[in-house]
Amino acid sequence: MDKQVNLDMPWYSLEWFYPVTFNNFTWEYRLVLYGLLLIPIFIIVRWLLKYRLNQKLPIALTESQIRSNPANIIRLIPDILLTLAVALMVVALARPQKSNEKVEQWTEGIDIMLVLDISQSMMIEDFKPNRLEEAKRVAQEFIEGRFQDRIGMVIFSGDAYSLSPLTTDYELLKSYIKDVNFEMIENRGTAIGSALAVATNRMRESESKSKVLILLSDGDNTAGNIDPLTAAKLATAYDIKIYTIAIGKEGKVPFGKDFFGRPRMVDNTLDETTLREIAKIGEGEFYRVSDSQSLERVFKLIDQYEKAEIKETRYKDTSDFYRNYLIWAICFFLLWLALKSTFISNVLQD
Repeated sequence: MDKQVNLDMPWYSLEWFYPVTFNNFTWEYRLVLYGLLLIPIFIIVRWLLKYRLNQKLPIALTESQIRSNPANIIRLIPDILLTLAVALMVVALARPQKSNEKVEQWTEGIDIMLVLDISQSMMIEDFKPNRLEEAKRVAQEFIEGRFQDRIGMVIFSGDAYSLSPLTTDYELLKSYIKDVNFEMIENRGTAIGSALAVATNRMRESESKSKVLILLSDGDNTAGNIDPLTAAKLATAYDIKIYTIAIGKEGKVPFGKDFFGRPRMVDNTLDETTLREIAKIGEGEFYRVSDSQSLERVFKLIDQYEKAEIKETRYKDTSDFYRNYLIWAICFFLLWLALKSTFISNVLQD
């Protein structure tokens, strides 16, 4: 990465010729810089023409009189000044610039309601440490990946309870999720229809262009006084898209300990029909997960599907610095002209 330098220097500062200064420029006409490669060719051609065409005055000198004098090197000063003037003109023509670009991002965001089952069956330990704790962990990771979305949460077992309204305070929401436990709702059972109705009520006044409901459950609807499919249709009427996730394995699963401290195995079944139909009505997707990795993948898929379009506005502030090099070029050129009237110049050549 190039070192940043302060370009608020006066034009006569020698820092304009530091390599680090040139590294910080962008060039409007970068191809013009290749003209610098033509300058040595110009010098050689000019020297050859002068050598062939200049007037020569034959003088007879002894060997002792033709010794070279170091002072003769000052005759190169005019040529050096002219070369510098041309080189700096090329640099000025290439338009050295410095651009400061600012980017502002914004999004209208998505309203997302997480609906989490906390019934007793979520204590089954086919997920470690159990289904509920794993669902909480993955939900928190999902929240961390969102950007300016409003997210709320509903928990349910025999009844449904709004844990958090739609909010962008993700840290507060994660603290709520962390405290979720099986004792928060006394009534036992699985009231899926009631949970959908509570979530819909929280989202019905939302003006967001995209409203999403994510339902995670491991059981059939066994409680509540609202049919899940009716509740799904009500949510769809408010343009709420529904994803459903059926969590848990079928067959023998560990649930608690027996008298000897060994895992107690119980039979577990899951009727997917209702959850599939809810997702179909809600124009979303149904997912069946039987391990932690599958649950993480599902939330990542939903995260990808339900991304708000991030818009950005770019502001570009460009400053030109060609004038500084042009002034230096003019100074060297004027100095070259001035030296033509001094003893440094050769009247036979100029």
